[in-house]
Amino acid sequence: MSQSNSVGLIDLQIMWNRLIAVVEEQAQTLMRTAFSPIVRECGDLSAGVFDLQGRMLAQAVTGTPGHVNSMAESVKHFLRYFPIETMKPGDAYITNDPWMGTGHLNDFVITTPCFRNGKLVALFSCTSHLMDIGGIGFGPDATDVFMEGLYIPMLKLFDQGKTNETLMAMIRANTRQPVDTEGDVYSLAACNDVGARRLVEMMDEFEIDSLDQLGDHVIARSREAVLAEIAKLPKGTWHNSMTVDGYDEPVTLEATLTISDTGIHVDYSGTTGVSRRGINVPHAYTTAYTVFGLGCVVSTHIPNNAGSLEPLTVSAPEGCILNAPKPTAVASRHVIGQMLPDVTFGCLRQVVPDRVPAEGTSCLWNINVRGRVKGGEGGNYGFGMAITSNGGTGARPDKDGLSATAYPSGVRGTPVEIAETQTPLIFWRKEFRPDSGGAGRTRGGLGQIMEIESGIDEPFDLLAAFDRIDYPARGRDGGGDGEAGVVALKSGQPLKGKGFQLIPPGERLMVLTPGGAGIGVPRDRDRTQVANDLADGLITSETAEKIYEFKPPQAAE
Repeated sequence: MSQSNSVGLIDLQIMWNRLIAVVEEQAQTLMRTAFSPIVRECGDLSAGVFDLQGRMLAQAVTGTPGHVNSMAESVKHFLRYFPIETMKPGDAYITNDPWMGTGHLNDFVITTPCFRNGKLVALFSCTSHLMDIGGIGFGPDATDVFMEGLYIPMLKLFDQGKTNETLMAMIRANTRQPVDTEGDVYSLAACNDVGARRLVEMMDEFEIDSLDQLGDHVIARSREAVLAEIAKLPKGTWHNSMTVDGYDEPVTLEATLTISDTGIHVDYSGTTGVSRRGINVPHAYTTAYTVFGLGCVVSTHIPNNAGSLEPLTVSAPEGCILNAPKPTAVASRHVIGQMLPDVTFGCLRQVVPDRVPAEGTSCLWNINVRGRVKGGEGGNYGFGMAITSNGGTGARPDKDGLSATAYPSGVRGTPVEIAETQTPLIFWRKEFRPDSGGAGRTRGGLGQIMEIESGIDEPFDLLAAFDRIDYPARGRDGGGDGEAGVVALKSGQPLKGKGFQLIPPGERLMVLTPGGAGIGVPRDRDRTQVANDLADGLITSETAEKIYEFKPPQAAE
């Protein structure tokens, strides 16, 4: 096939599908080589291919919206610092700048130019979460970004194949886990290299010299498809407000959603100002989760790329918690940012109620732990881990919510076996939390109960960053609220939802994740579903009788 001839539509579609396969292999390489358990076990990453204009052409299915949709903009920042004409084979670039990357320092972004026959044809970019990058640690206690760890500006990681040894030495020297952190950097670089090789193979197979025609096709068709879906919606403006726990005072998230012929715009004017602690959200992360929420309702089956994202726009006043300026603290930006799909759903519920779920837990309930262990070769050595856990999602109009499921983040829960292998902690319980899903015609998903203790005679640190404790997920159309989250010691002492706390040896940490909210009046729930919930232990007999007005048949004598 000659590049001088126009490529046929069928070939373009095949190549589009191949691009998605290429970036999925890129993501799987990252998962299989990563050192951090939150990446290799839970999939906290993103991977994608970009054209020379910095437009994302395809993203991997594996990955999180916060990473993918913010990475989509970060490549344009790389191009400002490293113009196309300066790139050479073997180069790779790195940053963890929260305002040019994915929102906090723990996410490293690496972008790599892809060459074919000496000609630059594309850019590959990837992101993953690194467990420790120094500073105060992965929690919301810092009061500015400089307390939160090592800050890497836009730098060259590799210069024509030569490693930036000074940078790698700086990275190793500024982490409590130097082996894992260095390994994760090389893992990120490796996955881009795999993606580049697969793309060159594809271009050789189809005998194309550039991605220009394919890129224009992907972008145009995706944009047209999203605009066609938006055209089916009524035009107008809708409002929603949601209050969440915040750090030491509540945070109100105000959204105004406008549907027009040119797209959907969400504005967050009226939202609470920046926090003095690390729950602030850079605008890129705000945009990432807002447009993801919109896409889940409006354009579910359309691939995510620069074209499908273009009609979905977001604004927030600078200085509010959703457009936090540098150098505000942002380490736990996910706690607020992951609430934004629920906020936009509150607007869309007034437009297309049959497509929109009730509110859910939304933000991840990561159990961030850290501690010391005696007896290492160099004396005491430390451990640190983000044990990913989740609450329930909100009920859907025609189905129950999902239990213990990370939405909107999409990461998997950390297996107990992995947590107990990587840390000296013991999980005495990890089970569904009965009655935590909001009652309704369709029920909210359940949260979990976890009971955790140090397996050695040493305390461990909890760097708490939880929400939905004071303000649980709200029910809809007569449905019940989800159960609020709880963090406490088994002895009865309550713990704070956010901030550094010490768990003494011999004590057990109790984490009860929130439930999703319900939709519809509970007595309208199908009687067979109530009976099944009761038999499966998802609700108690008291809830069945009092809330669902269901009395199980008496057992035969």
